[in-house]
Amino acid sequence: MESESLPISQAIAHQIEQMILDGTLAPKQKIPSERQLSARLGVSRSIVREALKKLHGRGVIETHHGQGSFVAEIVREPEDEGPLMQLFFTHSRTLFDLYEVREQLEGQAAYLAAQRGTDEDFYRITKAFNAMENADPLTNAELDHAFHQAIVDASHNAVLVHILSSLKKLMLHSVHASISNLSHRPQVRQQIDKHHRQIYNAVISRQAQWAQKAATAHVRHVCESVREIEKQEQGIIRDAIQESNHD
Repeated sequence: MESESLPISQAIAHQIEQMILDGTLAPKQKIPSERQLSARLGVSRSIVREALKKLHGRGVIETHHGQGSFVAEIVREPEDEGPLMQLFFTHSRTLFDLYEVREQLEGQAAYLAAQRGTDEDFYRITKAFNAMENADPLTNAELDHAFHQAIVDASHNAVLVHILSSLKKLMLHSVHASISNLSHRPQVRQQIDKHHRQIYNAVISRQAQWAQKAATAHVRHVCESVREIEKQEQGIIRDAIQESNHD
């Protein structure tokens, strides 16, 4: 009996891994219960349990007593007291390094989201976009980040999703810094809003190259604007970053 069920449990484990790879299950997301997976995949709960055990052994999922199983962070976030976070908060150039990475990765994410996004993805992107649009621009850092994250999730590229997920805290700090420095400057704010609308419209209309161009231009514009402010008003950027760290 065990020899017969082993290949099936391996196949189920592979299916769950595929759900992680295509973005159906995101980093840190709770995995459906054994009962739910059993019904969805058409196998017994004992086979699902064996498959989850295999995934846990591979480090793909983490199980927390009394809470269930969660998708593991395949690429770990930097620790709050780790060297990368310390460099980020003590050297403003690290912010610009992050903008350079965001420009490339978010541009690619927008390109792939326009190509691969599902109706459900576009619903989530639209919901995130509307929430961001209707919020106070001086306090919408989390909503701004959520909009970009919804596009990343719609890329259905597991490596890209996990890399950017591992940078979540740094990404959020960079959004805080840009909002703190730029939101009260009307011309810059208008351009940022215009870029967001361009990214949104390009992705949901499946214009991949336009989406990539708009996302890249957006991050580059923010980077150049913040860099210019740093030249003119020393200390503002670093203070903004540190302030966001204490929010």
